[in-house]
Amino acid sequence: MQAVDVRGARITVLGAGVSGRSIASLAARLGAGVFVSDGGSVTDEARSFLESNSIQFESGGHTERVFHCDMAVVGSGFPPSAEVVGALLGRGISIIGELDFVMPHLNGKIIGITGSNGKTTTTSLTAHLLASAGGRVTTVGNIGSPVADAAGTKYDFIVAELSSFQLHWADRIELDAAVVTNLAPDHIDWHGSYDNYVRAKTKILSFTGQNGFTIIQDRDSVTLGRTKAAQYRLSWDKSAADGELILNSLSRTCSLGEKFLFGFDNTRLLGSHNLENTAMSMAVAELSGISANTALEALRSFVAPPHRCSLVLERGGVRYVDDSKGTNIAATVAALSSIEGRKVVILGGKGKGEDYSQLAGPLGIFAKSAILMGEASSDIALALDASGYGSYSVVSGMEEAVSRASMEAAPGEVVLLSPACTSWDMYKNYGERGDHFARLVRKLGEDENEGIR
Repeated sequence: MQAVDVRGARITVLGAGVSGRSIASLAARLGAGVFVSDGGSVTDEARSFLESNSIQFESGGHTERVFHCDMAVVGSGFPPSAEVVGALLGRGISIIGELDFVMPHLNGKIIGITGSNGKTTTTSLTAHLLASAGGRVTTVGNIGSPVADAAGTKYDFIVAELSSFQLHWADRIELDAAVVTNLAPDHIDWHGSYDNYVRAKTKILSFTGQNGFTIIQDRDSVTLGRTKAAQYRLSWDKSAADGELILNSLSRTCSLGEKFLFGFDNTRLLGSHNLENTAMSMAVAELSGISANTALEALRSFVAPPHRCSLVLERGGVRYVDDSKGTNIAATVAALSSIEGRKVVILGGKGKGEDYSQLAGPLGIFAKSAILMGEASSDIALALDASGYGSYSVVSGMEEAVSRASMEAAPGEVVLLSPACTSWDMYKNYGERGDHFARLVRKLGEDENEGIR
């Protein structure tokens, strides 16, 4: 990748969030004059960072100063339909995405991971496996640490979780390997259509050179197509063949061709969808030269990131599972279908423009009942009614949802928080929502013990 020479250039960075601040800091270190513009409010942390690094900025709107630049670097939160983006292009100012600007400054083999669901788990596990051999490994991107934070440091592997937003703006990055965990409708409100969303995701494969490799679901192979890099496809219960990554439900094992990778009992992760995530991560480790024994031992010690089908506790024979990261329909369906036991599922939050009628079928098969809350509760209820699913109730918030779910669930069943919506109507993020769920679940037990006394 050829880095853009920005010495002496004037650069506007759109967005003062975590990634925007990191981009601005990198641009300043590279010798550019930097101005950061954020249409919303700027946190005290962001203000302090920018001021301490002598980076000029504005907040609460984009003024004429945005256009006093040679180029603009756009943070992933800005859709192409944003007014400021159109204004920049209308004035002939070139716009470069975060990945195109930053990745030429990374030093190490870059593993790019995207997908509709399972990205963070797969990214975290992949990094854990690669680091088990003693190399220097970091995770960046949508997982929390900005890509620009890794610039200027030598790594053996850089594992990057890449969102569809980041990939939309990317045109010329280079990867050593790419993983697409799965494809399902998501972020339609941002991309404008499912076709646009898939187009952004598919880009990741074209960024992988012929000396690299890609890993995808076999069921997504027609949509994603083939690439110049070696491609490995994940399937369930097929005969082993070269290029095939196989999960076998009878032998409860995973293999890459004839090569054994792991047994289902070797992982602590819940659900069949997490077996798929594990298969992809173990394949990356195998293809990257990590010894089978080293990777297997590392897998046994791996604990899933929070809020991704995480067991909070088991009480009275009922398991309480936090899947607050389940922010789209596909993620919720995966949790419903892959976790053992009949469920009382908590749904709702701020929607993304998806068709909630798609929940009705899986709910009818895997759920005892659904509890709806949040801004999208009425839309979900209407869709379920129209689809003939009536085993639901609507509540005012998480407190009532947890209380009602605990009364409805019987021994052997699961109370599952997997909202199929974002958290932004009631919480700052999905983590805060999941933490609230977990606190309420633990308090149920404390209240019961108090009553016994």
